[in-house]
Amino acid sequence: MVRKASSSNGWLLSVAASLLVGCGETQGTAPDGGMPTGSSCPPTQTLTYANFGKPFLTSYCTRCHSSTLSGDARNDAPEDHNFDSVLGVRPFVDHIDEAAAAGPNAVNTGMPPSDPRPSSEERHKLGEWLACGAPE
Repeated sequence: MVRKASSSNGWLLSVAASLLVGCGETQGTAPDGGMPTGSSCPPTQTLTYANFGKPFLTSYCTRCHSSTLSGDARNDAPEDHNFDSVLGVRPFVDHIDEAAAAGPNAVNTGMPPSDPRPSSEERHKLGEWLACGAPE
C-alpha cells in the first residue's frame, strides 16, 4: 500500500508539472496558442513593409510561408498563409501577432519554430507594424 501511495504521489506531481508546462506554452510559445500582444500603433510609427516587414518576413517567415513553396517544402505551413507580399500578410495580422510578435501583454515565440529566430526587439517591432495595419 505504501508503494501504491508513493506512485500515486508521483503521478500527481507529474500531472501538476504537465499542467504548468502546458500553461506556459499557451502563453506564447505554441504556434497556434499564442496570446494577443496588445501592441499599439505609435503616433510616430515609421515601420513600413519596405523598411521592416519585407526584411523580417524574408528572414523568418517565407522559408515556409511562401506562395512559391508547396507540399513538404512548406513544413506544414497552411497553404493559404503566404507572407511573400504585404497583401498576403494583412488577412492574418492577428494570427501573426499571436504566433510571432511581442508587446505589453505577451511575447509570442511559437514562430518560427527553428533558427534563425527574431530577437525580442524585432518581435516588438513586428507587433507595432501589425498593429498599424502592416503599412506599405
